[in-house]
Amino acid sequence: MRSRQQLRIAAFSTAVIAFAAFSGSALAQKKYDTGATDTEIKIGNIMPYSGPASAYGVIGKTEEAYFKKINAEGGIKGRKINFLTYDDGYSPPKAVEQARKLVESDEVLLIFNSLGTPSNSAIQKYMNTKKVPQLFVATGATKWNDPKDFPWTMGWQPSYQSEARIYAKYLMKEKPAGKIAILYQNDDFGKDYLKGLKDGLGAKASMIIAEESYETTEPTIDNHIVKLKATGADVFINISTPKFAAQAIKKIAEIEWKPMHIVSNVSASVGGVIKPAGFENAQGILSAAYAKDGADSQWDKDPGMMKFFAFLEKYYPEANKLDGSVVFGYGVAQTMVKVLEMCGDDLTRANVMKQAANLKDFEPDTLLPGVKINTSATDFAPIEQLQMMRFKGEKWDLFGDIISGEITN
Repeated sequence: MRSRQQLRIAAFSTAVIAFAAFSGSALAQKKYDTGATDTEIKIGNIMPYSGPASAYGVIGKTEEAYFKKINAEGGIKGRKINFLTYDDGYSPPKAVEQARKLVESDEVLLIFNSLGTPSNSAIQKYMNTKKVPQLFVATGATKWNDPKDFPWTMGWQPSYQSEARIYAKYLMKEKPAGKIAILYQNDDFGKDYLKGLKDGLGAKASMIIAEESYETTEPTIDNHIVKLKATGADVFINISTPKFAAQAIKKIAEIEWKPMHIVSNVSASVGGVIKPAGFENAQGILSAAYAKDGADSQWDKDPGMMKFFAFLEKYYPEANKLDGSVVFGYGVAQTMVKVLEMCGDDLTRANVMKQAANLKDFEPDTLLPGVKINTSATDFAPIEQLQMMRFKGEKWDLFGDIISGEITN
């Protein structure tokens, strides 16, 4: 009798322990912060749908379409992405206003791929104080790779300084006696490129004979181009956003200036910059790339780009596949989905950042072969490789090797 009672007690204790373990395990399986539930993941975004950088607005529209695709396919572990995207007109005060709205009123889990160095600079301290991920920002400023001081902010594309160092290396090899004139946007975006270029040139920085800055509020940069031509420079480095890059290409052709012309990657879009400026005016221009070009027939049978084209056909048919910003939006949205998948059922803000800092050789469909995304707790620069390219006919031709633009101290 006693033995039977002991057995019953033992069985009951085992059941209690098993239940407690199961409950603990069940509780441990699902963790949520504001913006995430069993059915939804709320993501915020800030884009310049209006203003001087409105050409980039298609990035937000591409991301919205990509998340619709993910939702149509069942979401992320059954959770649908609720993508809230607002216009800041490329205005830092407006970006602050929209960030506060997204975090405090809409209660998003994170802000993803907000665009522009000035806008992201304006909200960086706020996001880090609030401990809300400011993830995969759409700007190549070097400052986004600072996990020690800003652990809630991470970039995505190669840093402007890394890219500029690659141009410096190319110039020292191909045109060591060149006289360089630079047009740059008068903000962190332009100054970051300028610093990278000077650092890359090192003792040869004296090759730079002229620098002209412009404000995004200027209607045209034509007068700056005329002044730079007058310096006698035979190399022109164009550090500008799409609207002004297209103006520069047109003006250079108009005044018959024929320097070696390098345009920053952010303004190398065929559909968004080169075509509006005129294909005939862009022949021979140089840049660097980390993503495939939708205008290049060599990618027509590429498995990744075939997925990209199929996505456009079904979810964003009005998009221009020649626009590099559309390719960009797809690749970064795919990276965001990868991170959310890695989070599993722990959709806390801390775990989102932890997983974003744990990407290993991830290859979105639209990146060039050999370009891989890697991050760690001490490295918040996901992409650090590019390849030089030259514009010919109606497309960019890649040449040379994939080059690491990683900044080494």
